[in-house]
Amino acid sequence: MVVAFADVLRRWGLVIPVGRLPLFAEALGAVGVTERDPVYWAGRATLVHRPEDFAAFDGAFNQFWLGGPPPRRIAARPVAVTVEIPAEDADGSPDPTGPDSTDHQEVVRYSAVETLRTKDFAAYTSEDFDAAHRLMSAFRSLASTRASRRLRPSRGGRQPDLRRTVRRALRTGGEPIRLAWRAPGQQPRRLVLLCDISGSMEPYSRALLRFAHAAVVARGRVEVFALGTRLSRLTRQLASRDPDAALAAATRAVPDWSGGTRLGDGLRRFNDQWGVRGMARGAIVVILSDGWDRGDPEALAEQMARLHRVAHRVVWVNPLKAAPGYAPLARGMAAALPFVDAFVEGHSLAALEHLTTVLANA
Repeated sequence: MVVAFADVLRRWGLVIPVGRLPLFAEALGAVGVTERDPVYWAGRATLVHRPEDFAAFDGAFNQFWLGGPPPRRIAARPVAVTVEIPAEDADGSPDPTGPDSTDHQEVVRYSAVETLRTKDFAAYTSEDFDAAHRLMSAFRSLASTRASRRLRPSRGGRQPDLRRTVRRALRTGGEPIRLAWRAPGQQPRRLVLLCDISGSMEPYSRALLRFAHAAVVARGRVEVFALGTRLSRLTRQLASRDPDAALAAATRAVPDWSGGTRLGDGLRRFNDQWGVRGMARGAIVVILSDGWDRGDPEALAEQMARLHRVAHRVVWVNPLKAAPGYAPLARGMAAALPFVDAFVEGHSLAALEHLTTVLANA
């Protein structure tokens, strides 16, 4: 019965991870199948991850459990076209030497890389994730820079460089004709990534952790934490250059993967043990979450205020923001938003590319 209902849901366009079906079966065992409302809410609570899927779930529920009509399909008018797939260079750009279109055919140019950039992570296959990780590895400028305490040689500055000035004077008979100067250097700001790995984020957690792995490997001052019912530090597990080995190690280190989420409790532990003590001071803190929280929203607002006071910038990445008509109405998202400096999407490669621009300009 559970598998058959999942097939109907997929025909209505919902993405149903296989790992959610045992949870739905357990819920049905607890509430039974004799009354409509308990069955409806058991399915919606365990199988639906995004608010925009509620209408499709209602249609599938009516079809399977109440004998309603199947989803309507509009027959597409067949059009004869020729799909031209150009060879692509290593960086994903089309090969200009590819075949030209003819005068007697309608040619539609197709780029696999461009399609992958705009494809929602929830619809990715294993091959898509592998290709996406190679593109993520090319991301640069993952965080802005700040003035360092270490002074470096400079053409102009407020502090003279006595050692270099004396060395130059030796070339001119001991006369300091040209003064040398020092100025503070620049170094990347620390980047802290807090990734929500709860059940509602399951379609996106894998892609966002691959993004976190690319950030850890590309630059040194990156810290990664997993947010669920508890807080888990994943920086060491993601330090391996092998993405599959890194993600496997990260999965083993998180005992509450695809469970619930208590964002306020997780942020409190981060602030108490790492953030306020120094890790978040002057850093760019990125929270990757859909904002669905089982905890107290007032506790989340309190911890977000603490974090905002010490961090340079707080960026919230929400994969659901790209959905048509989305509004931050979830209790956790509404409580956190007043303390967020940038609120961006995170559902696709193109959205993550935009995120890197936001971080570089923070």
